Parts: sequence; C-alpha cells; structure tokens
Amino acid sequence: MDIASAAGIGLAFAAVILSMVMEGGNPAALVSHPAPIILVLGGTLGATMSGYSMKDLSAVPKVAMKAFMPGPPQDPTEAIETVVHFSDRARRDGLLALEDEVKEVEDPFLRKGLQLAIDGTDPEIVREVLETEISALRERHKVGAQFFANMGAFAPTLGIIGTVLGLVHMLENLSDPSSMGPLIAAAFVATLWGVMTANLIYLPISNKLKRASAEEIHHKELVLEGVLSIQAGANPRTVTEKLKSYLPPAEREEIGEERQSA
Repeated sequence: MDIASAAGIGLAFAAVILSMVMEGGNPAALVSHPAPIILVLGGTLGATMSGYSMKDLSAVPKVAMKAFMPGPPQDPTEAIETVVHFSDRARRDGLLALEDEVKEVEDPFLRKGLQLAIDGTDPEIVREVLETEISALRERHKVGAQFFANMGAFAPTLGIIGTVLGLVHMLENLSDPSSMGPLIAAAFVATLWGVMTANLIYLPISNKLKRASAEEIHHKELVLEGVLSIQAGANPRTVTEKLKSYLPPAEREEIGEERQSA
C-alpha cells in the first residue's frame, strides 16, 4: 500500500476538523445534515458517470485502488542494468544468443521488445510497435485520471446547487425565524462538502494517478531506447550513458559506481 495517498488525505481532513474544533465548532455538524451530503456525493457521481461508457465505469474502482495500492515499483536502475547486460552479451555473441535468457525476463514490455529484435524485426517496426503500446497505455490511464478530475470539477458546483436549494427552503420558512439558523447551516454544508471532497479527495486521486502513469510511461520509454540500442549493436558503455539520462543525477552516479566496481 502506498501510504502517501492515505496519509495525505487523512492529514487534510484532520486539518479541517482540527480547525473547526479550535474555532469552537462541532465536527459533527459536517454529517448532521445528510440531505446536502447525498446531493453532493450522488450528484457528482451521476454527473461524472454521464460522460463515460459502462466499459469505462466498470474499470473505475480498480483504477481508484491504484492510487492507494499501486503495483510493484519499477526500478529504472535495475532495468538499465538488465539492458546493459543484454547489450554486452549481444555485442559479443549476437542477438540470437539472447533467446533463451530473454524468456526469463520478468518485465513483459522488455521481453516483448527483445523478442522482436531477436526475431530480426526491422528497427523502425520495433519502435513503432513499442511506441504504439506506450500510447495505448497512456490513453487507458488518462481515462481513469480524468474521471476523478471531472468529479473534482463537478463537486463544487453541486455544492452550490445544494446551497441554493437550502436557501430556497429557508426562504419558504421565513414565518418561523427560529428555523432560519439550522436551515442556513444545512444549506452551506452542501458547499462545504462540494469544495472539501473536490480538493481533498477527487483532485488528489487524479493527480496521483497521473503521476503513476507518468512514471510507468517514463520507465517504458527507457526500456524502448534500451531495446533499440541492443538491436543496433551499441557499445554497452554507450548504452549505459544513454539510459542514465533518464535518471536523476544522484542515481546516475550510483550506476557509474556500480559499473566501475563490476
């Protein structure tokens, strides 16, 4: 589980509740009026759902879980070491010598690229196949991230609708001044929930999904360049320096030290 997402959202809600308590408010007021909460949550979900197909919607729960429980982290340093290893062997023994060892590669994207190269596929076709897969991955990820971004856009508007409805109800009861206070409070609870869920839940999840997608795509682009370098018969040292450009400076130095010690 990625604790950053859960901890971040939890910290944000804790800050809201703590600020209410410090100002003498009662956090129970956030949930004491269920009608505006139902309007904001249900209305936001319904408005967002209307812009997607059932196929897209069926994947939303699984996509949402990736913000809190992403898959195993992909280590670019390990990927570079694997690519350089195959580059070194291919340069000495030829691409066909990699065929048995490639079957043991855990990364399916790297395994696919290497297999295409071993099969004698034209480098331009190899690039096209792998770039198409990256592009398709980017589009799939975009749907999930955009779903929560849209929820973040709709929620404040639904909160305003809830507030307007609450104020209309309050104006209908002007003959009873004692009811005006609770009715106004209930009206503004809708705006609070709309803004709060948008900025503390939906938009953070969208940003987390975008970040996870960018990291996965960056990793695959690194692998793509590595496969093409192996197919071109590039010097392992050149391959290392080329792929190190995908890493932060500190990690580049670590790879350099490991290569020297090897």
